[in-house]
Amino acid sequence: MADDAPTLPPDTFATRLATLRARIDAACVRHGRNPADVALLPVSKTFGPDLIREATRLGLKRFGENKVQEIRDKAEPLADCGIDWVVIGHLQTNKARDVARLAAEVQSLDRLELAQALDRRLQQEGRALDVLLQVKTSDEETKSGLAPADAPALLRELARLDTLRVRGLMTLAVNSDDEAAVRTCFASLRTLRDQLRQDAPAGITLDRLSMGMSGDFELAIAEGSTEVRIGSALFGARSYA
Repeated sequence: MADDAPTLPPDTFATRLATLRARIDAACVRHGRNPADVALLPVSKTFGPDLIREATRLGLKRFGENKVQEIRDKAEPLADCGIDWVVIGHLQTNKARDVARLAAEVQSLDRLELAQALDRRLQQEGRALDVLLQVKTSDEETKSGLAPADAPALLRELARLDTLRVRGLMTLAVNSDDEAAVRTCFASLRTLRDQLRQDAPAGITLDRLSMGMSGDFELAIAEGSTEVRIGSALFGARSYA
């Protein structure tokens, strides 16, 4: 590198983003994948509008949030940024109205009741949403998601709802230091996706696999993830005060 090459100050959002993208690219190369095939979804939960605005200046336009309330709080002060809000947390049916009005995508669709509630509200709004089915691939009670065996039936029902565009699957891996156990969760989602594709209803492509977070995204890339959801490794440590 030339002596006069520009360098970024340590521990800024820009440097963390550059470091993260380099890690994503390196993981792709290690596993014979094209870095262009793995997207980054910044997870902005608990972080305020100022930091999100800074992120948009660096080209980020999609942000994941666990709670619909946070999307409501942030959407207005950031209305000029052209943000696509993505719901990644467990979603109650009574939040369907706000989701239909504010969100661009839901990655945590896990039951027909929720799909029908979203469909009703989306029809009223004259909108449609991209959705991913959240599948439970671990035995942890704290994890939400659809049982893998129930996915084919839900896909058939979703094919009847014009307002919901099914794009793929999402999962949360087991919280463990055992890399083999974590990879098994990701591999099982990929296998399920391949099985579902064989009999998927018309219009449902299942191209996307949203899996991998700050602590395990490199393992997820090894198992075929097309989008990693990154919060603390990008925004820094969270404060839940």
